[in-house]
Amino acid sequence: RYHLLVPEFAPGKTFVYKYDGRVLGGLPQEGLAKAGVKISSKVLISSTSQNTFLLKLLEPQLFEYAGVWPQDSFIPATKLTSALKTQLVTPIKFEYSNGVVGKVFAPARVSSTVLNLHRGILNIFQLNLKQTQNVYELHEDGTQGVCKTHYTIREQFKPHQIAVTKSKDLTDCHERVIKDIGLAYTEKCVECQQRLKSLTGTATYKYIMKPIDDHALVSEATVEEVHEFSAFNTFNGAAQMRANQTLRLLEVQNKPTAPSNDQYSARGSLRYEFGSEILQTPIQLLKISNAQAQIVEVLQHLVEHNVAKVHEDAPLKYVQLVQLMRFATLENIEAIWAQYKAKPARRRWILDALAVMGTPVALKFINEKFQDDELTKPELIQALPVTLHMVTANPDTIRMTARQALNPKLKSIPLLREMIMLGYGSMIARYCAGVPSCPADLMKPIHDIVAGAISRADIREITLALKVLGNAGHPSSLKPIMKLLPGFGTAAANVPMRVQVDAVLALRRIAKREPNMVQSVALQLFMDKTLHPELRMVACILLFETKPSVALMSTLAGALEKEPSMQVTSFTYSHIKSLTRSMAPDFINVAAAANVAIRILNPKLNRLSFRFSRAFRYDLYLSPFLVGAAGSAFIINDGAHILPRAIVAKARAYLAGAASDVLEVGVRTEGLQQVLMKIQAGDENVDWMTKIKRIMKNWKSLLPTNLPLASMYMKLFGQEIAFAKIDKALIESVIEQVATGPRAQEIVKDIVSAMQTGIDRQYSKSLLPAEVRRILPTAVGLPMELSHYAAAVAVASINIHTTITPPLHEETITLDQLLKTNLQLRAETRPSVAMQTFTLIGVNTAVIQAAAMAKGKLHITVPGKLIVRADLPKRNFKVEVLPVAVPDHVATIRFETVAVARNIEDLPAQRVVSLAPPVPSDAPPSWIPALIQMSMCDVVPYIRMKACLDISSRNAGFIDSDLIYYIVGQHTARISVARVDGPALQRLELEVQLGPEAAEKLSKGISLVEAENSEETAILLKLRDILKAGMKTIQSNSMRPSSSISSNSSSSSSSSNSSSSSSSSSSSNALPPAIAIIARAVRTDRVLGYQLAAYVDKSTSRVQIVLSSIVKNYQWKICADGVLPSKHKIAAKLAWGKDCQEYSACAKVETGLQQSKLAARLKLKWDRLPEVLNILTIYTKRYTQQDQNNKCFALCQTDSYLLLDLLFDFLTSGHQITF
Repeated sequence: RYHLLVPEFAPGKTFVYKYDGRVLGGLPQEGLAKAGVKISSKVLISSTSQNTFLLKLLEPQLFEYAGVWPQDSFIPATKLTSALKTQLVTPIKFEYSNGVVGKVFAPARVSSTVLNLHRGILNIFQLNLKQTQNVYELHEDGTQGVCKTHYTIREQFKPHQIAVTKSKDLTDCHERVIKDIGLAYTEKCVECQQRLKSLTGTATYKYIMKPIDDHALVSEATVEEVHEFSAFNTFNGAAQMRANQTLRLLEVQNKPTAPSNDQYSARGSLRYEFGSEILQTPIQLLKISNAQAQIVEVLQHLVEHNVAKVHEDAPLKYVQLVQLMRFATLENIEAIWAQYKAKPARRRWILDALAVMGTPVALKFINEKFQDDELTKPELIQALPVTLHMVTANPDTIRMTARQALNPKLKSIPLLREMIMLGYGSMIARYCAGVPSCPADLMKPIHDIVAGAISRADIREITLALKVLGNAGHPSSLKPIMKLLPGFGTAAANVPMRVQVDAVLALRRIAKREPNMVQSVALQLFMDKTLHPELRMVACILLFETKPSVALMSTLAGALEKEPSMQVTSFTYSHIKSLTRSMAPDFINVAAAANVAIRILNPKLNRLSFRFSRAFRYDLYLSPFLVGAAGSAFIINDGAHILPRAIVAKARAYLAGAASDVLEVGVRTEGLQQVLMKIQAGDENVDWMTKIKRIMKNWKSLLPTNLPLASMYMKLFGQEIAFAKIDKALIESVIEQVATGPRAQEIVKDIVSAMQTGIDRQYSKSLLPAEVRRILPTAVGLPMELSHYAAAVAVASINIHTTITPPLHEETITLDQLLKTNLQLRAETRPSVAMQTFTLIGVNTAVIQAAAMAKGKLHITVPGKLIVRADLPKRNFKVEVLPVAVPDHVATIRFETVAVARNIEDLPAQRVVSLAPPVPSDAPPSWIPALIQMSMCDVVPYIRMKACLDISSRNAGFIDSDLIYYIVGQHTARISVARVDGPALQRLELEVQLGPEAAEKLSKGISLVEAENSEETAILLKLRDILKAGMKTIQSNSMRPSSSISSNSSSSSSSSNSSSSSSSSSSSNALPPAIAIIARAVRTDRVLGYQLAAYVDKSTSRVQIVLSSIVKNYQWKICADGVLPSKHKIAAKLAWGKDCQEYSACAKVETGLQQSKLAARLKLKWDRLPEVLNILTIYTKRYTQQDQNNKCFALCQTDSYLLLDLLFDFLTSGHQITF
């Protein structure tokens, strides 16, 4: 029976169908607005030859929708229908055999957008019917790709009719037709979407088929397709896109349809074809007739409306400029550049737009201008790296970037060359993300650089090439990298260990694609105990990123039991321990394996101190919301050094089923360790100022010559974007340029010239920080788009005038002369920032748009006026902030959700409707009112300024209590600042005075009140003598118990007589302050503020700081006192309240040796604390009491390492804790 079901169209006849197709997007809740597009037409199908048929639309009509569904109706897009009528009614041809659509043919004048509408109709006739089964599954080709499809065939009760139902799972597709923009640096988290998916799709097709002779005819078909997306999978919070199609047979004519005389060409298959919608931004629709003229017009608007302050809609206008330039040709951009390159304001806007265009034209233009020396170095450094990360990655742009990276001209700009090289690797990574079979030939230029650099022993070039390979992450780079790893290549012996570390780190991105290949390399490095511990620990990081199995994790745990290096042991154990708590879905199996391994290891390893290398990982994942975050840090220590050898910190984010390493920062301090050791080895008896002078004089001898002082790198979204190395050569170059070389004199002249002539400039900077798009076809043939855009524009007007006394002659000026002048700088600036964000779901084509959109807008203006005075000979510095006129609102934030529909032929008639309908008068009350109008104001004390926050909101909470109803609508918040009645504020002042003159600047005398508590006074003032008495015992490798130190301190304090207290007080009063800092608020009626004085007594290694009010009779103070009797001891006291007598706390820290082991002791003591701090001390006591039975924690106990013990001893007598 089922052989009759094969659908066919008999030759010599025309089959006339009535067709309707519509797409609606928005939130699924009832009562909210939606946006959509509809097409209605008659469809004529006729045979032209065997297995080739003609499809023609008759009386097509297009409609658009923006309103509350289903109350409102579709509006005819009459002008658009007329403009596209010629294309719409042009017949297309298609191959059709046994219910399967083959190739599609159409004239060249039929655009991809119109042809996709035809494909939507043809997709209904795609039927893979089996003769022997009525329920079966298969993967069927269609407009969206090859997707899993379930068929059900059954006979109807009505005679001579058979019902066919097929259901498609659009999340289970091969060769899925989809276009992602801005997502190349994200990773698909398969484990994150095992239970819940951020994007789901399903389609159901229902057919009524009539058997006719030896075939069947589709007499009626309905299609319902649903797509749901939720970045945060809250209940009922998913945005939804619905596509519906109906096809009904009207009649069968006994004559064929006349074919067109056009020339037909093959236009692909049934699958959707992407067209101009890729260049068309979904947030606005532009009719581009003359791109060059329109660019000039937009440039003029941006320059004119962003002078004194930024226009609130400038970001949207900037996106418009970017879109126009994407449609422009290279010749158009060349002409615009030639016209405006001499005008700084327009030049900046052009370069900012070029950087984010993302087309090969932009890359080619910037490369040409670089060759012609038409761009400055700062312009190149800003524009070219951004262009490399934004441009479409394909073989042509990759080759273009490779030629630019190898350009000899870049040798004079090392920073720019490094950025281009790193961008080259990132471009390959983006290309390979879309084309997994990307050829290894793309990596050949970098592989050649690595080979050449190894033969020349060029360490700098090897390091750069490794970072490029790390960005690209291509598996073909594994062998070149392994040549630099010990045990794998002979070249490893000729490079320093830091290069070997870079080689291991370069494998991390390859490990994401080929974990098994990298895992064996990392394991071999880790297990090789002859290697440096740092290299092995970095190999451990790499190994865990390959997500090892339970067996491998257990192998690592067993290896740690016989591990000789405590650094490696501590690092690996802490890494495994941190993974046991992981909640991230992509590490769930690793966490399970880590829990098995941790049971094998000795729990005593958990007590190892921070002197040893450690790994940290903290993460959180909320499965119902598909959102999470993870932070990890790796601290690699060396027992022989003070600072860690290396620190790496990384932040990872999870959102909507994707994951990305958002930020990673790494620092190495190898050379800095040597410098600190040389400084520490100097004369211990000299004071710090003398040491600093000696360092400044002999700095060259301190710097290492064979390794950098420090190095660092930064990654964004897994791609290294910058790295820096500070070495002796760099420091010498900078000093020569700025201080001692011939350029130093020119720099001073330029500075003085700019100061004396003044600065009056306008600055602007525009950015497109986010452009994330996902485009996929619907059953109707219209593209569905999910997008998020963020654009920002900053504008600042700066006016600076400087007076120099005495005046300087620019021709003969020297730095010494400048340091003997009195400077007064008056500056006025008005910075303002505007930012707009757009998040939408809907239809986006070059001719029509219909979307549900969430729009955010931020506008901030913060004017300022100040005077800076610097009396350099007297070492007096003063900053005055003056009143300035402020706008009505210094900050405005708006958020609204709308449904918008518009077409290219009638843009003024676009329809924009709020997603939240008007609030009815009889709306029921809810926990959040549907209409909110409120204002909150407060006066800032002393300066007599009023700040107000005005909030207005209209939501749809009256419909339902779901959270989503309270989000949709319109919400606005404004911040305003104004003066209030009363004494006016004249200015704010901050003055700093250095040296002996500091005492003269203090508005009232400051003396330390310290004679009332003789015990605390003696601890601070006699501590040096007390502690010196115990130096001999410490030098003989012993330390007194904390109780004896405490009793000695107490007894010494008790024996202090009043004369010692008074003499010390008088000496402190006689000592002039080393620095005075005064902050004032000058009003018309009085002066308010605070002053800080710092006293330094070099003879006793004592520092005292007092903070007090400048208002008379106000006795509240903060007093801090510290003494450093030796490099092994430090004591400090903090007191505050009235004359510093109400509250106080003391602390003492000592280091030394106990039983030939390094030990440290911290002692805290207080008399009275505020209630908040008392709560803290209670928890501290509990913590110490819990460890009473374990007074000594062995942090590392091995013959080759020092022992650091933390001694916990809570003394119940008095408020005193000793650690």
